[in-house]
Amino acid sequence: MTVDESVLAALRALDTPTVCNAIEVLAPERRGRGYTTRPLVSCTPQLGAMVGHAVTGTLRAMHPSGLDKAEQRERRLAWYRYVEASPRPSVVVIQDLDSQPGYGSFWGEVNTAVHQGLGAAGVVTDGSVRDLDACAEGFHMLAGLVAPSHAWVRIEEFGIAVTVAGMTVRPGDLVHADRHGAVVVPHAIAADVPAAAAAIARGEAVIIEAARKPGFTVDALAEAMLRRDDIH
Repeated sequence: MTVDESVLAALRALDTPTVCNAIEVLAPERRGRGYTTRPLVSCTPQLGAMVGHAVTGTLRAMHPSGLDKAEQRERRLAWYRYVEASPRPSVVVIQDLDSQPGYGSFWGEVNTAVHQGLGAAGVVTDGSVRDLDACAEGFHMLAGLVAPSHAWVRIEEFGIAVTVAGMTVRPGDLVHADRHGAVVVPHAIAADVPAAAAAIARGEAVIIEAARKPGFTVDALAEAMLRRDDIH
């Protein structure tokens, strides 16, 4: 299922914590899952939020694959074909299966350019990234760590459910990510998230305005909370 570009644009205008707030209101059963629960490094915080349809895979890098060059090339090309055929924009979500995730990096100057050319907005991974000064301009990177080498990195499987930093993602899921982390946005409520987020912001503004007034008290807070609840 793909999401209309107008909805994607509206979601890109929001940060990920705000999207999580809206999901809590629109899909209360999702309050405790579907988002990253362990820290990731945002290598491109200046880019703001990315939103796209998930393309998923796993990788390893600590030891040689045992495949010859031709087999390695075909496996890599199969991955690229999968990315190319997926709905755009995509967000690549890669789970590193090594006992030491990030031992070798799949993401650098070359692969950011290739994936951007194939329609990907960026990557969310618990593995590593490198070549920070040479990566494709505008390509978002949220990763477990920064490392210098690719070691024996290769894609293992793709088009499967993966778990990155506590967030489980399936192919085609709608992913929103920024410097705070990432969250899966249910397709059924995606179009309603911006309006819900705006309502939450109006309620929060009532609390913040009250808190910033001279002589702020708990009684004033209680009154502001009632006014906020009327907004919701």
